Amino acid sequence: MSLRAALAGIALFLAAMPLPVAGLAQPSGASPAAETGEDSPAGAEPLPLPPVPPRIAEGKGYGRCLDMLATDPSGADALAATLAATDGAEAAQHCHALAQVELGNPAAGAALLDQLAATSAAAAVYRASIYGQADQAWTMAGNVARAYASANQALALSPDDPDLLIDRAIAALGLQNAAQAVDDLSHALDLDPKRADALILRATARRELGRLDEASADIDAADALDPDNPDLLLERGIIRQRRGDLAGARADWQHAAELAPDTATGDLAQQNLALLEAGPRQ
Repeated sequence: MSLRAALAGIALFLAAMPLPVAGLAQPSGASPAAETGEDSPAGAEPLPLPPVPPRIAEGKGYGRCLDMLATDPSGADALAATLAATDGAEAAQHCHALAQVELGNPAAGAALLDQLAATSAAAAVYRASIYGQADQAWTMAGNVARAYASANQALALSPDDPDLLIDRAIAALGLQNAAQAVDDLSHALDLDPKRADALILRATARRELGRLDEASADIDAADALDPDNPDLLLERGIIRQRRGDLAGARADWQHAAELAPDTATGDLAQQNLALLEAGPRQ
């Protein structure tokens, strides 16, 4: 799973909790980490990194360090400590920051990434990518306010990057700012109309704003692009629930749970199914 897909699931978990039909139990809501800004609890899955992390320096050691992150983050962190002398301080700090994220310390890594992006001598587009990674890491740490701040810095440097716009929309959803999320996702879709992830997230934001017809239109467009996307099925089930189609909601959530076990999306689908089966409270 890509990092952005993982964050999309988190955004749905934090901000797109279903508004149940009358009588159903309320969902539990966001995790304490999301409310306090603390790191994810011990034992949480490490942060999945993008297939090709943005590179702000040259050097074989730096490249090897980035390549090691997914399979040997401890080794990458140890290698990062030696890179300043051979590949430069920026290369060393970047790999060290990403290793910290991958080792389960996303807040520490995010702070290092923010610092690096602010002080780097690299071109604006590369600094924007580093701020984007900081945004993603803050989101994984549960600190969506810091994520949103990093996303703002990224977009100040690269305002027409669809990935950065989607990332800020994820943070905006985590802050319950659905209107901002719609604006960012609409901009991203103007730049790249075939982004199913952006369509699904915009459906979530529009549903949060009570704009169910527009949310359904986004889901239909995403379904034409990626029909077995678990986040699509989760969101469509929520919209169907809102409209009283409980059988349709159940089918979508069951399919989402089957396709994405042990993920934020799958967990929320299972929670919604349990609420549905519990029925109206007496």
